[in-house]
Amino acid sequence: MASFFKSKNDSTTSEPPNSNWGVRVRQGLSRTRDNLGKRLSGLFGGGAIDEDLYEEMETILLTADAGVSATTWLLEELRRKVKRNGLTDASQLKDALQDALVDLLEPLAQPLDTSAHQPFIIMLTGVNGAGKTTSIGKLAHYYQLQGKSVLLAAGDTFRAAAREQLMAWGERNRVAVIAQESNGQQRGDPAAVIFDAVNAAKARGIDIVLADTAGRLATQLHLMEEIKKVKRVIAKTEPGAPHETLLVLDANTGQNAVNQVQAFDDALGLTGLIVTKLDGTAKGGVLAAIARQRQQKVPLPVRFIGVGEGLDDLRPFVAREFVGALFD
Repeated sequence: MASFFKSKNDSTTSEPPNSNWGVRVRQGLSRTRDNLGKRLSGLFGGGAIDEDLYEEMETILLTADAGVSATTWLLEELRRKVKRNGLTDASQLKDALQDALVDLLEPLAQPLDTSAHQPFIIMLTGVNGAGKTTSIGKLAHYYQLQGKSVLLAAGDTFRAAAREQLMAWGERNRVAVIAQESNGQQRGDPAAVIFDAVNAAKARGIDIVLADTAGRLATQLHLMEEIKKVKRVIAKTEPGAPHETLLVLDANTGQNAVNQVQAFDDALGLTGLIVTKLDGTAKGGVLAAIARQRQQKVPLPVRFIGVGEGLDDLRPFVAREFVGALFD
């Protein structure tokens, strides 16, 4: 049976939203900008648009982890723009490339609307180390800033420290956490924890439930089956739940992130992504790779991006803002 932990004060914070988010995105993407934007800007200083230029652009995009498919698509788009608009000088390519990137990424920029259900149940999954538990804590803060009440479900019963980490985030955000009592080496039942959390949220009139789950690799079949069970149990607590199934991705994993999206989507039917640690990598082009992967399918929204370690450094993804931050 899951136990109920209540923090000292469940009231929401009155801290105002960060009005300088665009600046923080730019600061957080400085490594990718050095690797991608500055190198591309060097090509756009002037001169003829020729095959050598396209080859150099291809190399730069690939080293930023845009991936072969996205890189090929972007270069084809540029060629079309050059021909259609009669561009002749390399200096004209900067705006054209930015526009192509925005066109590629824009379908992923779909803010998450949590108003359709109460409680709105968000299930989070991902591999260990992606920043899942930290993202939950930051999401709790984000939604509190919107005046919403939040409850956390400690459904990662596989990792010993996960419960304590989530409890610490509950204390920090002054929100309630549902967790099973520690019982030595015996694992708790994650489905039971989340089941109890949803019922507690209904009883208390909570707006949003953030449900943690055990980190796993796509190759850990027993854990993938377990998380499928968790999702089925959530569905029994509330019609249509979970209302959002988010995969947390570490941007540092590069092209492996694309494989993770495919594996977890196949298993769970993802509805969105959180891309973390963009400040720690020079390969933020992975978002382009993910966008291209989904271009022939239903777009899988990037609901939030993380660009730092601060409580406010997780915010909704805005394509044009993101692309603008990649260039000088």
